[in-house]
Amino acid sequence: MIHIKQAIVVEGKYDKVKLSSILDAVILVTNGFQIYKNPEQLELIRYYARTTGVILLTDADRAGFQIRNYLKGAIQEGRVYHVYTPDIYGKERRKEKPSAEGKLGVEGIRKDLLLAAFEKAGVLTEEKALKLPEEQITAYDLYEAGLSGSADSSERRRALQKKLSLPERMSTASLLEVLNTMYTKKTFLEMMAEE
Repeated sequence: MIHIKQAIVVEGKYDKVKLSSILDAVILVTNGFQIYKNPEQLELIRYYARTTGVILLTDADRAGFQIRNYLKGAIQEGRVYHVYTPDIYGKERRKEKPSAEGKLGVEGIRKDLLLAAFEKAGVLTEEKALKLPEEQITAYDLYEAGLSGSADSSERRRALQKKLSLPERMSTASLLEVLNTMYTKKTFLEMMAEE
């Protein structure tokens, strides 16, 4: 699996599923035009732009370019990389008919073409340097911190997400993934001990 150090921003969950099968990276979903109404998700994208950089990977249709341009204007600090998929006409397997413009979205593009698009954009890939298990924040750490498995854990997670300017609708698994990119296990445990 190829590791990408930058966070990747895609339009939909099926785009994320496709990329997750190819790349090891933080993948953020705009949910299409919902990004216009989701300041928490936009702030998370800005956070990654400032820290690791973000890769904008939207569909090659009008809506994809509209979302890309919105994000380009909304990210004032940090590094933004643009990866463009080729215009390939067809229909994704899960859909009954092609999109309005008849182009395949990110989810329908072949793996080799996606990897070529990343390479063409100059996004550096690297073999994943595995984190040692003791360096990772685990689901058990979330449990120990009261963020899962107790009656008030969802409220505690929402409070933490608000404190960190993270979207409130994140699943526990997504929160764990993001925490592992933001903190070492030691700094996370220290922060939670101060709560």
